[in-house]
Amino acid sequence: MPSPVLSPLVLTDDERETLERWARRPTTAQAVALRARVVLSCAAGHHNGAVAAALGVTRQTVSKWRARFVDRRLDGLLDEPRPGAPRTIADATIEDVVRLTLETTPRDATHWSTRSMGRRVGLSQTSVMRIWHAFGLEPHRTATFKLSTDPLFIEKVRDIVGLYLAPPEHALVLCVDEKTQIQALDRTAPLLPLRPGQPERRTHDYVRHGVTSLFAALETRTGAVLGECFPRHRAVEFRRFLDRIDDAVPPTLDVHLVLDNASTHKTALIRRWLAKRPRYHVHFTPTSSSWINLVERFFSELTTKQLQRGVHRSVKDLKAAIYAYLGERNRDPKPFVWTKTADEILENIKRFCQRTSASGH
Repeated sequence: MPSPVLSPLVLTDDERETLERWARRPTTAQAVALRARVVLSCAAGHHNGAVAAALGVTRQTVSKWRARFVDRRLDGLLDEPRPGAPRTIADATIEDVVRLTLETTPRDATHWSTRSMGRRVGLSQTSVMRIWHAFGLEPHRTATFKLSTDPLFIEKVRDIVGLYLAPPEHALVLCVDEKTQIQALDRTAPLLPLRPGQPERRTHDYVRHGVTSLFAALETRTGAVLGECFPRHRAVEFRRFLDRIDDAVPPTLDVHLVLDNASTHKTALIRRWLAKRPRYHVHFTPTSSSWINLVERFFSELTTKQLQRGVHRSVKDLKAAIYAYLGERNRDPKPFVWTKTADEILENIKRFCQRTSASGH
């Protein structure tokens, strides 16, 4: 028997936008995402058999969700309520939990816990936890932020992001900074190694054996890092590190240095050094904006992978560990790929400032 002729499935702009969002968002339930793809394919003019073959489902499945959508539109693609025990927490109680969490604090603490909120509203700890989870509330967590007050913030962001996204030809872009006061720390007792069911353990106290400062230059194109340790981090040491960079970079290439606003980068000694070498171009980051200097990402990796849990009985051991890490990393360097445009960054900051201003604080 020939298949019945199906009438075209026509979507409104809002319906198409919603279906496409359901189909591509990773947070959407996979069943709903599949139903959205079924309807989108049908709306594109494909018959049920072609849609079933393309999506790996049966014709009956395609027919079911096509018919459900024609009958009830978007609501037809959602699961119907399942039988079970009725909800015992009233909407007013849920509203109280959310309002108290957002607008008040307990008398004896800076934030609510599940137990203190449960006592306040007469619910169990588990019920409060479920309500918080449903509304994305995490009173136990806090985060910090810092907004730059640099009057040239926008210009500097556009300048540095432009270097990352479209580096100039016949030039190197080097992100340069210092990780200062790296401590050589030893524990007061030997480490207890990792065992099944037991993490590595160490004493909470430690012994200091001195400090060193790491000067580093990250090449944005390849991800290779040039680094050198010095006992101090003055302009004198910074100039010596610039000499090291100058020796390493071929003389035919221009060099664009991304630097922060530390005083060691702006002394007369450094200005004279740069003035004698016109191939060097300095790009200062906005104040309070270390996140825009890619070498900070390398420092974070160094801390996590080598310094945080390292045991060093002398500054010599510490420097050896740093140089070993640099050597191993530079054997197969991976660049940090910058993806945000300057406009996207500035728009995000604008939205954050608007939310901050609207908070009433």
